[in-house]
Amino acid sequence: MTSDLLIDYDAARAARASPIIPVREKSDDLAAVPESLRALARFNGFAGEAGATLVNADGALVGVGDASDPFVLAAAAEKLPEGDWRIDRADANGLLAWLLGSYRFDRYKKGKKPAARLIAPEGADAGAARRTAEAVFFVRDLVNTPASDMLPDALEAQARKLADAFGADIAVVSGDALLAEGLNMIHAVGRASASAPRLIDMVWGRADAPKVTLIGKGVCFDSGGLNIKGAEGMALMKKDMGGAANALGLARLIMDARLDLRPRVLIPAVENAIAGNAFRPGDILKSRKGLTVEIGNTDAEGRLVLADAMAVGGEDAPHCMITLATLTGAARVALGPELPPFYCDDEGFAASVLAASAAANDPVWRMPLWAPYASMLSSQVADLNNAPGGSFAGSVTAALFLKKFAPANAVFAHFDIYAWRAKAAPGRPMGGEAQAIRALYDTLRTHRFR
Repeated sequence: MTSDLLIDYDAARAARASPIIPVREKSDDLAAVPESLRALARFNGFAGEAGATLVNADGALVGVGDASDPFVLAAAAEKLPEGDWRIDRADANGLLAWLLGSYRFDRYKKGKKPAARLIAPEGADAGAARRTAEAVFFVRDLVNTPASDMLPDALEAQARKLADAFGADIAVVSGDALLAEGLNMIHAVGRASASAPRLIDMVWGRADAPKVTLIGKGVCFDSGGLNIKGAEGMALMKKDMGGAANALGLARLIMDARLDLRPRVLIPAVENAIAGNAFRPGDILKSRKGLTVEIGNTDAEGRLVLADAMAVGGEDAPHCMITLATLTGAARVALGPELPPFYCDDEGFAASVLAASAAANDPVWRMPLWAPYASMLSSQVADLNNAPGGSFAGSVTAALFLKKFAPANAVFAHFDIYAWRAKAAPGRPMGGEAQAIRALYDTLRTHRFR
């Protein structure tokens, strides 16, 4: 538990704890440390390289490089021996970094976890850091779990467990019952799986609080359907429910902090599998909103299930609707795996997200909802085509497709996340990752909806 690794400030305990001393590379920071640590640094050729750590009886030297990475303290949490440690100054990102350094995905392979304990500096909000870390760990665990243990039924079980923990209401429409609710696109995408498609609907908070609808893409595995992916493209498709994991993680943050909001989480949970009843290229599906969609490609399934969920969410007249989805490879081509693009039709909300992103070091990049590109979604036989031909503006056209299903009078923001780290960094191991939810939490915590 994070409460065992980050301890609320205690003056007496802090006085007994061993000090952690950050050292910048190419600086004179070592001049101010005890002689025994300076000698240790000389002996080991330590010069403050990011992540390097040295320990003796007088404390620990932790290299922070050029100090540009606010999460570099995670390296100390990963390496320091068990015991109480203190650091004179640590902001919210530093405390979170300490906890993030303790994360291990050990469901299938057990290993040693860090056991060093940090005594929070006086005045620091250790509780907020613990809440954030637990939400991040929750997201990572969901994304890291393979589809063998995380198909739609298992994702529903995790959502129910979260709802029970925080007293939220939850309802699920599953299998052929989706058709009776007009959720034809969710049903079509998921009907070929042995685990029935479903729409998970979780609500928390007082009825008259600002309504924030969070919709996460829950494609628990994506084969590509009849437009089947190649082996390389399919290798990481357990993470295609990363949008659902992040939506649930954001809801967890809101509920754990007891913000005065009414979050509604809608998760269309499906497996895009292949069988005799799989949906096909050229099929025309009628959405919950009434718009018809020609299937140009069965591997553009995420926007289909999101659209039906968005139609349900819009009927409740929310103040804000946020979609989180591992939606397009085009987003990764444009910005890479660590910088998710987002699209927003409200200037004030977008500005709040960008400011929160910078403060929390939770990077996002705003992209345009370029209206002229909506013509790319046209179909000769239906209202829309889910997969426009050509390779241009793939992330933008996906966002424009979703915009067709967003409520007219709500703030709308779409985040095209990757939900995965391909390269490890301190506190950020390879594997499933929470993206944008810390920035969104800080935005929702302070934003005033009209």
